[in-house]
Amino acid sequence: MNAPDKALLSRQYNNRELVPEHPQYFARWQQSSALARSRMSSHLDLAYGEAAGETLDLFPARKGDGSCLMFIHGGYWRSLDKKDFSFLAPPLVDAGISLAVVNYDLCPKVTIDEIVRQMLRASRWLWLHAEDYGMDQDRLYVGGHSAGGHLAAMMMCAQWPQFDQRLPKDLWKGALAISGVYDLRPLIDVDFLQPDLRLDEASAARLSPALMMPATRLPVMTCVGGDESSEFHRQNAMLGERWRTAFAGDIAMPGTNHFSVVDALAEQKSALFAGARRLMKLDR
Repeated sequence: MNAPDKALLSRQYNNRELVPEHPQYFARWQQSSALARSRMSSHLDLAYGEAAGETLDLFPARKGDGSCLMFIHGGYWRSLDKKDFSFLAPPLVDAGISLAVVNYDLCPKVTIDEIVRQMLRASRWLWLHAEDYGMDQDRLYVGGHSAGGHLAAMMMCAQWPQFDQRLPKDLWKGALAISGVYDLRPLIDVDFLQPDLRLDEASAARLSPALMMPATRLPVMTCVGGDESSEFHRQNAMLGERWRTAFAGDIAMPGTNHFSVVDALAEQKSALFAGARRLMKLDR
C-alpha cells in the first residue's frame, strides 16, 4: 500500500482521534460500573481458564426466562477491561437478562489467535455452568463491541463439538456484533496498531469472520454508530452481506459515535436495547 492510503486507513481506524472526548466516556463507564458492582448481586472474577486474564463477571437475573448475554469488550484487543462494562448490568438484569462480562489477555502479551481461544474457553465455561447460576443453556447469546464485536462473530463460526465433544453445535443462540472489524486485513497497514497486533496476511485472513461462514443459521444482528468512520460502516455492511444465511438485521443508531453507541445498550428505550431483546426473542 502506498503511504497516502496507509495514512487514510490510520485515520479511519483511529477511533480515539475521531472522538477527542473519548476519555470522558471511559471515566463515566468506570464510575457507573463501580456503582453497579457495589449495588448489584454479582459473582466477580470467576475463572473460566488458567491464564490471568481468563475471568468473567456474572450478574444473574432473578427474574426472566434464563436468558444470558455474554458481552465481550473492545479496545482493539490491546486495552480496556471487563470492569469498565459492569454499567451494562443494571438495565439488562432489570429486563430479566443475566449478563456475563468476559475478560481476556491483551495484545501484545498474547496474539489475537490466543484471545479467540480464550473466548472459546469462556463460552464453554458459561454453557457448562449456566444452570448453576439460574441460566438456561438454551438461552445463551453472545455480543460485543469493536474488538469484542469481532470476537462475538468469531464465536458464531466455532465448531463447538470439535472444540469439546460435550458442547452442542448451537451453543450460542444468536449474536449482537456492535462496531466490529470483521475483515482484519486492512489492519496490517494501520501503523499505530501493528506493533501490538503483529498481523500478517495469513493471520489476518485466518482471523476474519467475514471470510468464513457462520457454523449455524442462528441470528446475527449488527450495529454501527451513525457517526462512525466509513471503514467501520463498510466492515459492518460486509458482515451482513457475507453472512446472509444468518443475518437478522442491522440496528440503525444515528447520531452515535464509536463510544456513545455502547451507551445505548444500557438504555432500555434505545433501538440497540430493543434489538438485543428482539435477538433474544424477548419482545413477543
